[in-house]
Amino acid sequence: MAGKATKTAVITGGAGGLGLALEAGLRQAGWSTIVIDLPGPALEALPDLEGRCCYGCDLTDSDAMRALCAQIRQASPSIDLVIYNAGITWIGACQDLGAEAHRKVFDINYFAAVGMAQALQREVRRAGGTHLAISSVAGFSPLFHRTAYAASKHALEGFFKSLRSEEKPYGVRTVIAAPSFVATNIGRAEAKSDGIARPGSAADGVDYMTPEDAAQEILKGLARRKTYIPVGRIARLSWIVNRLSPALFERLMERQIKAARSG
Repeated sequence: MAGKATKTAVITGGAGGLGLALEAGLRQAGWSTIVIDLPGPALEALPDLEGRCCYGCDLTDSDAMRALCAQIRQASPSIDLVIYNAGITWIGACQDLGAEAHRKVFDINYFAAVGMAQALQREVRRAGGTHLAISSVAGFSPLFHRTAYAASKHALEGFFKSLRSEEKPYGVRTVIAAPSFVATNIGRAEAKSDGIARPGSAADGVDYMTPEDAAQEILKGLARRKTYIPVGRIARLSWIVNRLSPALFERLMERQIKAARSG
């Protein structure tokens, strides 16, 4: 009797941090993986492994993204899971947020994910697969000095929560994971003058998780068929408090961020 076909996952922002940790967890579980990230040293440093394909692409270039998705569709017998993990943050006061930086955050955090979901929609339906959007605590609550980032993650959640109802008749799951602070590049956020940084690089985060711990929680949530996965102690507490009392959450968030910034 023929063996069960290997499932395939597509992971954006997969060359480091949470994306790479998710990829490692899936490969350990027997999945084939397609890693997408910006061309450059991080992607080039990934070793060639059986069952792993790597592609360099700027996902904010919609033509390049659609061409890559066409290439993936041709090369993959099935697309069982797409993880929309690529993202950036913007750190600073609203008065300093320029239009270009604001659009840049939305281009990668929201529009790139939406465009890829549309480009791979038929293949995920054919596989009865899963869309997994990596959001944030800032996707369901406010976050100090992250106006553009929080707005983009709120938009991401709105899209995928609404997509869930459309895809359900096709046997497709639509899942959102909302990590708190994941430690990837702590202290490197202030290096860019425009405030743009990789998530996980800010020095004012609270109770950081490792990418590996965050990935483990997300993959457990997927296995348990959850539709929304608050990732980490802070995310779970934030989810509960924000639902019960948004005003209380706001006060606690402001106090914690202030303490982290002065620490």
